[in-house]
Parts: sequence; structure tokens; C-alpha cells
Amino acid sequence: MADIPPEIPPEVPPEVPPEHSLIEYPSNFPIKVMGLNVDGYVNAMTHIAEHFDPAFDATTIELRPSKGDKYLGVTLHVTATSREQLDELYRTLSTHPMVKMVL
Repeated sequence: MADIPPEIPPEVPPEVPPEHSLIEYPSNFPIKVMGLNVDGYVNAMTHIAEHFDPAFDATTIELRPSKGDKYLGVTLHVTATSREQLDELYRTLSTHPMVKMVL
């Protein structure tokens, strides 16, 4: 029986010093999310945005239905406070079962 190699931990990207970041923090940051146009989709995206930005203003949400109305693009304008916050927000959105794509 062959030896099983130890699990290799995922590579952690190096920290980017604030002076090398292309984003100035805090700043208004738009995130585009695409998903099926179903009941509860916009509420779910709003809830996630509020979790990462307690001052999130749901009145700034932009909605763009696809030509056939099957999909709905949602633009969330959050206040970005750090790269870590944005990375975790992207991870949370992209792993949500209602989400097809995050830009």
C-alpha cells in the first residue's frame, strides 16, 4: 500500500502593502453579481452586503435583467474598508447557491 502524502496547505497570497494597492480605503466599491431572477435573490444579496458593510444603503442597488429575464444582474455599492473585507465578501457571494458569477 502506497504512502499517502500529507495534505499540502493552500498557498496564501502575500499581503499587499496599502501603498501598493490600487484601491484607496475606505471607498465606494461596486460589485456586480449575476444570478437567476428568482424570488429572494435580491434580498439575499442585500443581506450579504449589509453583513460586510453595516452602513450599506439598499436604495443604491442597481438591477439589470437579462434579455430573456431569466437572469438578474445586481450591482451592490459597498464601502470597502480593506482588501480582507473585499476578499471575504467576494468569497461569500461567489459561494452562495443563488449566485452564478461575481465581478
